[in-house]
Amino acid sequence: MRRGVSVVNKKVCSFPILFALLALLIGTCAVVFPASAQAAPTSTGSITVSGTVASSYDAYQIFSANVIDGDNDAKIATDLAWVSDAVRDAALPVLHSAGMSKSQTTAQEAAEWLNNDSHLTSALSAQLARSLQSSVAVSEALKAGTTAELPCGYWLIVADDDAISQGEAGTAPIMVLVGGSAVTVKPKAATPKVFKHVLEDSAVAWQKAADATVGDDLYWRLSATVPAGLAAYDTYAVQFVDTMSAGLDPSKVAASMRVYVAAGADGGFDAVQTGKDGRVGTEPAKGWTDITAQCGVSVDGKTFTVRTGDLIAALGGADAFTAGARVVAVYNAPLNSACNHGIAKGNPNEVYLRYPRSPFADQSGDAGFARTPSDDACAYTWDLALTKRGSDGDKPLAGAVLSIADDRGRTLAADGTWDAEGKATVTTGEDGRVTVSGVDSGKLEVRELKAPKGYTAFEGSRSVTVKAEGLDVDQVAAAKPKLTITAESPLRADSADGSTGSLEASIINTPTGTPPSITTGGFMPLTGDMAMYAVAAAAVAGAALIVVALLIKRGGGSHKE
Repeated sequence: MRRGVSVVNKKVCSFPILFALLALLIGTCAVVFPASAQAAPTSTGSITVSGTVASSYDAYQIFSANVIDGDNDAKIATDLAWVSDAVRDAALPVLHSAGMSKSQTTAQEAAEWLNNDSHLTSALSAQLARSLQSSVAVSEALKAGTTAELPCGYWLIVADDDAISQGEAGTAPIMVLVGGSAVTVKPKAATPKVFKHVLEDSAVAWQKAADATVGDDLYWRLSATVPAGLAAYDTYAVQFVDTMSAGLDPSKVAASMRVYVAAGADGGFDAVQTGKDGRVGTEPAKGWTDITAQCGVSVDGKTFTVRTGDLIAALGGADAFTAGARVVAVYNAPLNSACNHGIAKGNPNEVYLRYPRSPFADQSGDAGFARTPSDDACAYTWDLALTKRGSDGDKPLAGAVLSIADDRGRTLAADGTWDAEGKATVTTGEDGRVTVSGVDSGKLEVRELKAPKGYTAFEGSRSVTVKAEGLDVDQVAAAKPKLTITAESPLRADSADGSTGSLEASIINTPTGTPPSITTGGFMPLTGDMAMYAVAAAAVAGAALIVVALLIKRGGGSHKE
């Protein structure tokens, strides 16, 4: 528990603890005015820095003092003095710039000013540390978790940048009074978090998983939350580091990248609007600021880095930044011809965030940054094979000319691409097949422009619908999409294999001159379980028996008349 402190000068006037703003880091401050000391002062006191923020710390003594324990778990400090000329020369300019009168130069005056009206803010403690680090003042090394003996007085405890743990961050320096009973300090790190999502156009929603057509625009969103309370920083920049799988095309990343920032650690990441066509706008939503011009994008193969400018300046100053911040980067990375099809592997995209290691870290390169754990999102695509078959034995038929259109009005061309003008057609080969490779879920419209010789083409258009369920999950690892296919007669849904992403459907033609007949299938979803056909057949047979029974009964009645 945090101990209260009284600093007593030779006239026996006392004042509260010197570092009240840091109570959140090391406990609750108790302001006391002890009537008497409980023990004689000692020349040294013990201190332990615990926690996992860093493995070692630098301790700078500011004031020497006689320190004893008082009543109510308080400490009493008397006879304050600058510990050295070097410390005094480093500290006084900082204090005077912060508002302390230039006529005040003694240790007692400086301590009293720091205490009054909570002048010792996180920002000021960081400025003191910077000045001490650049001076000839000598520091003492403290090893985390190990008790050390230090001369009595006020000490500024600063995390060693090179010893800050991965995934942690150095806090504002902590002012602590050493002497009397043992002191324990436990710094607490406040670190950013990063998230990754992909846009599912059918739902117009950012999700952990989505499906898409190869080559079509596919938008990804990187989101970072900077925690509130980071008041010790002069500047603060972050870096998104994104690694794409082989199935994603990085060629559009740099040109499409947009970066936005908003104040506050809460409130979501809807930085821009998304249209019903699945396209992402560029105008920032209310409360968001476009900072793309202040950011740098560096693409190296399948990995790219987005470096923001100073977020404190972008938000308008330290007051706004101390409430925390949200950063969003949106870019376009389509699936390419090398992508994985089906859910067995998918096409993952991973990101982690670099953030300043401490308020004293050099943010010009990479060395001054720690990193978050990674987060990912994943894109899927499917393959649909349409086979032209005759109703007389289900044999494959070559020579059928088909128009296959997607939900954007594009038609499939012979080379597997999509014709935006909707004029391309495909012709079935000797195996009767036409393959739509790397396709998004949704509805395809099929028209038969020319039937094989000896067969009759169906009129109008018929749809075949691919549906992927289970993409909206909290974690990519939990995504187990269920793939189904349905078709309108004379199209027939045959099979669906979610693991490989393979879907099969048939287009049934009757021989020329054959009377119209009912074809089985084509009205139910298929997930690869052919037992559903048995159930359907039994239902049809049952209905037929009922009709026959009704006809017999009606016929018997007429005979009696």
